[in-house]
Amino acid sequence: MMRLRVIPSLGFLLLLSLCDLVSSLGCGSNVPSLYTNLCDLDAVWGIVLEAVAAAGIVVTIALMVLFLFLIPHVSNPRKRSTLPIQFIFLIGTLGIFSLTFAFIIKLDHRTCPTRIFLWGVLFALCFSCLLAHAFRVLRLVRGKSGLSVWCLLGLVVGLTLVQVIIAIIWLVLTIERNSQPCQYSPDVFVMLLIYVMFLMALTFILSICGFCGRYSKWKKHGAYIFVTLLLSICIWVVWIVMFVRGIDLLNKRPVWDDPTLSIALVANGWVFIFFYVCPELRHLTCPAKPDEGPEEQGPKGKQPKGVDNQMFIMEQSNQANGTNPSFQIPNAMYSNTIPGTPGDFTIPRPQTRPIY
Repeated sequence: MMRLRVIPSLGFLLLLSLCDLVSSLGCGSNVPSLYTNLCDLDAVWGIVLEAVAAAGIVVTIALMVLFLFLIPHVSNPRKRSTLPIQFIFLIGTLGIFSLTFAFIIKLDHRTCPTRIFLWGVLFALCFSCLLAHAFRVLRLVRGKSGLSVWCLLGLVVGLTLVQVIIAIIWLVLTIERNSQPCQYSPDVFVMLLIYVMFLMALTFILSICGFCGRYSKWKKHGAYIFVTLLLSICIWVVWIVMFVRGIDLLNKRPVWDDPTLSIALVANGWVFIFFYVCPELRHLTCPAKPDEGPEEQGPKGKQPKGVDNQMFIMEQSNQANGTNPSFQIPNAMYSNTIPGTPGDFTIPRPQTRPIY
């Protein structure tokens, strides 16, 4: 608990120190115009978002190190099955914070492919991890066995590859075939993310369905995913409306294009950290509870049914109470123990016969 509280605090301290450092220096005369948003005091949005994104990178790396440190200490196999996709989710979150710098730097032929390709791929990776986890929770709350580690990884990789193919096809058709520089309109940029929005909607629906089930211990994981997706959907609705229509209505195109997308990246990255990663890491440090569904019970939930095992259990309980077990065993224990014999039977004894 204390570690998880200290890490975000260190991030915000780093944010304040970066803001002070950049504001005291400013841009020098030898800084190219492409990078002026990183240090220009007139474009203060770049300095603030740069510091917030840098703090997110530091916090995410610290959480990854903490995550790797906790892996050997997690003995519960049910918890260990989701560790790979949660670590991949942290990698995607780290990429989202790093991608913010590609939007703070001005648009050119080098940053454009990075923006187009990585935005959809990184968010598809994160939402695929949440989708796989939500599907696993949906099975567990209904008393079914969870998916294996390889099934979860295969699901995440397969869902992410779809967005990779979409982004590659668009870049090839735009740059190579048409021999045009990488330029895009707001509508085209949003259309390239339709598949990512589909993943968001599907994960949100699965997280809602995860609240219906007998085993309530697993529902808290579904609640983390539900809150994360709800806030992410709100962020996406705001930035899409602002990017497609709002900026034109305010006559701020293209000045507000990059700030709008940068704010969306940073905000969604911190939502991932606070509402999914930190609660899941806290769950890893908690001791396992005995009643968490059929998968948590395992062989302990099954009672021995053989006659010999029942006799052994009754004998142990009688010895603990100080009584003689020979007088506590009912005769019904010995009834019908031999197949094909009636309930009452006698053992034949040898008899003497006269010899003639």
